[in-house]
Amino acid sequence: MIFEPTLVFSLALLGLGTGFLAGLLGIGGGMLMVPFITLILSNRGVSPDLSVKMAIATSMATILFTSLSSVRAHHKRGAVRWPLVKSLAPGIVLGGIVASLGVFSLLKGAWLALFFAAFVSFSATQMFLDKKPAPTRQLPGTPGLVGTGGVIGFLSGLVGAGGGFVSVPFMTWCNVPIHNAVATSAALGFPIALANVVGYALSGQTVSNLPPYSFGYIWLPALGVIATCSVFTAPLGAKAAHVLPVKQLKRVFATILFGLAGYMLFKGLTSH
Repeated sequence: MIFEPTLVFSLALLGLGTGFLAGLLGIGGGMLMVPFITLILSNRGVSPDLSVKMAIATSMATILFTSLSSVRAHHKRGAVRWPLVKSLAPGIVLGGIVASLGVFSLLKGAWLALFFAAFVSFSATQMFLDKKPAPTRQLPGTPGLVGTGGVIGFLSGLVGAGGGFVSVPFMTWCNVPIHNAVATSAALGFPIALANVVGYALSGQTVSNLPPYSFGYIWLPALGVIATCSVFTAPLGAKAAHVLPVKQLKRVFATILFGLAGYMLFKGLTSH
């Protein structure tokens, strides 16, 4: 009964859409998945608190697959800055584990939803205003990048996103061209997802009232359908990212984030 046609169709559409956005914006699709999976689980009788947490965890798990698909397309175009990925990854893994294995399990789902809304709104505003970075600003050294990676991994673990909402603005602020920033952010999605998924799976083992076919906080039916569909559209999004003008790319990013932040704000306020 978990695989009824309407559920599979809804998850497939979500997978196709998020895969495209993962390639286009380097956000792993998590910003779109979390609100919609929350809605789907709530409609299936899962409590508001648990539905938010499971949506965040399941969204992050799908990024394991979408990031690989989108980064492959970006890498073919030579847009990924791999030395930057290597410098940020250690901090990302540490930050992700702290968030998913510790803080995530302690916080109420309503607070996670409100945090999602607040931080995403801030990120969207920065992108929408299209503030130009200071001409002399450059990327920090290795210690600074490790620390920045820790912040990215930690925040990603709390909202179930691939980190693009932090890493893309950070890199453009440091004068990394937007297309390189998006491509590099896509590559960072895998270590972010891997560290957080391990934490979600372990911290959710003692949770009661999980829906069928759950592994910790991860809802496997959604993971399977969304991941399968998203790998087909992620390369299309990556191609589009190299065609769209910079300002339009930022405005698309920001507009999507504003809408989804509004839904999660409503969810957080009504879940208390």
